[in-house]
Amino acid sequence: MKNYESKNLRNVAVLGHGGSGKTIFTEAMAYRTKLIDRMGKVEDRSTISDYDAEEQARSISINTSLIPLEYAGVKINLLDTPGYFDFIGEQQCALRVADAAIILVDATSGVEVGVEKAWEAISEAKIPAMFVINKLDRENVEFGKAAESIKELIGTKAAFFNMPVNEGVGFNKLYDIVGDKTYEYDKGNAKEIETPDDIKAKAEEYKENLMETAASASEELMEKYLEGEQLTAKEINSAIKEAVLSGEMAPVISISALNAIGIDSVLDVIVHNLPSPLESGRNETINNNTAGAFIFKTIVDPYVGRLSLFKVISGKITAGIEMYNLDNDKKEKINHVYTLIGKKQVEVPALEAGDIGAFSKLSDTLTNNILSAAKDPVAYDKIVFANPNIFMGISPKSKGDEDKLGNGIARIREEDMTVHFERNAETSQNLIYGIGEMHIEIIASKLKTRYGVDVELDTPIIPYRETIKKKSVAEGKHKKQSGGSGQFGVVNIEFEPTFDLNVPLEFVDKVVGGNVPRQYIPAVEKGLRKAIEKGVLAEYPMVGLRATLFDGKYHPVDSDEMSFMTAASLAYKEGIPKASPVLLEPIYKVSITVPDKYMGDIMGDLSKKRGRIMGMEPIKGGYQVINAEAPLAEMFKYATELRSMTQARGSFTMEFERYEEVPSENATKIIEDAKARKEASGK
Repeated sequence: MKNYESKNLRNVAVLGHGGSGKTIFTEAMAYRTKLIDRMGKVEDRSTISDYDAEEQARSISINTSLIPLEYAGVKINLLDTPGYFDFIGEQQCALRVADAAIILVDATSGVEVGVEKAWEAISEAKIPAMFVINKLDRENVEFGKAAESIKELIGTKAAFFNMPVNEGVGFNKLYDIVGDKTYEYDKGNAKEIETPDDIKAKAEEYKENLMETAASASEELMEKYLEGEQLTAKEINSAIKEAVLSGEMAPVISISALNAIGIDSVLDVIVHNLPSPLESGRNETINNNTAGAFIFKTIVDPYVGRLSLFKVISGKITAGIEMYNLDNDKKEKINHVYTLIGKKQVEVPALEAGDIGAFSKLSDTLTNNILSAAKDPVAYDKIVFANPNIFMGISPKSKGDEDKLGNGIARIREEDMTVHFERNAETSQNLIYGIGEMHIEIIASKLKTRYGVDVELDTPIIPYRETIKKKSVAEGKHKKQSGGSGQFGVVNIEFEPTFDLNVPLEFVDKVVGGNVPRQYIPAVEKGLRKAIEKGVLAEYPMVGLRATLFDGKYHPVDSDEMSFMTAASLAYKEGIPKASPVLLEPIYKVSITVPDKYMGDIMGDLSKKRGRIMGMEPIKGGYQVINAEAPLAEMFKYATELRSMTQARGSFTMEFERYEEVPSENATKIIEDAKARKEASGK
């Protein structure tokens, strides 16, 4: 593959709802540009995009694939992204380096939530987009309905460049609205045929809208258009590109990816109407002589090693240069420069500013790092990854695999920065965080197949607390005599609630008369602080406790610090059960964004989860933000549940608010579960 100048590059992300045909679309694009000599199939596990074992096992895309195409003197870097929401991080990587996007729409279902989300993401990224209506060869398909759904989503920006003549089974003819020609396809190749009499009438509205949108990009053209003058092909194409680059127009192309029908039209729009890196509205590609690269994705292969996918953000990248990692001040020697064709590495001598490629085996460079041939700062915004909103306990099935688990997750996190992992010191449980249940399941599968560690996924242990509701008085007496010096200490302590759950223990010394010598009082406090680490109900930490030491006894020979620490612990064990101990649970503040029509379902579901609605506020686009509070115990799988209730249109955030008493009917079960865990662990 030859080296291309920046002006002859197109970086295009491919997005859409899961199942809309992005992988086969990419395959058809590769076939039409002769990158491959025959199209693979998802079911045969033979596509260039879905090469990962997890993708092939599930017949879905999990990773973003780079597919470089050459067409009409232009290099097109296609970034084929997953459509399932669990892998949103892959889409975020692609959109950070893409200069334009293609959104696939399934003709059998029209605009689905994945398309809506893709359009939102593209609008936020401020890059132009085109829509591709796919699967027009299916039974009972209606182009008009799919077209209307796009118009409902983006309004007058939708500009239809072609339309099917004979949609449905046997579909093989397209009418070119811009060029006023009809083409018949055979094995991806088009030949011009006579236009049917009725097709121009059907296309008239689409043509009128296209011309009007194009002309609106120029006052001069708009004036000419309104006066009824005929626009030349050159004027139309120039106006179309200007409208597309400004975001005022989104071309819409009809195709059948499976039969490679209309793929040439998509390629023509990419080449002639989508921006090069130099034309990108972001103005981020720096046209200077200093080589600079942004690492937007990392692939970790247990056999090949680490591959770092990058976009050249300035200068030219060549093999043999030395670069600085501006994020950690480490040097990296660039031994090879590659482009990727799915999993295949193709070595190239150089890549120009704006191009996309890969480095192999960089030792100190990760996703979101910037490499530069000079140590000068480079301003380039990093990828902001989605926060994980579901978590589970994770543990190796073999007790000796703890290190393998940690190392495996570290490698997976290099590839996917939406994955989080932590060891909860309080519950002694490993926690894995992800975007959804499928995301976490695939992490577990990768740990087994790639890194040889079989894991179990469990419900997370909730960090409950315990406190008391009334006063009690207790005596702790420790006396031990077994020859030689003994141990002796007695303390009298009043326990009462402070109702400040942020402070575990408030210790008060009210001893008078020296019944507990001053040198032993710190030992009493130390004994109590150790004791409150385990409550008396289910051994959860005690909070909101005031302990007042008011009396005691000592022995001039046998008393020591250990004696009084032990006595304090005994007083705690006697006094707390008499002070009405209760369990506390973490309450989280939840902010849920949903379309208006789902409000009733969401509020009803929150009520079932012991949630409280704190308020609501309308926002743009027919959405509402529901502010609520809910116990963490009810929210573990809320990401999945909300997705189901809102057809994936809802989103939420959670943050810890406070602790609150657990209802008695729930407390009994929690205490029983805690005892069962203790017995199972043998502690």
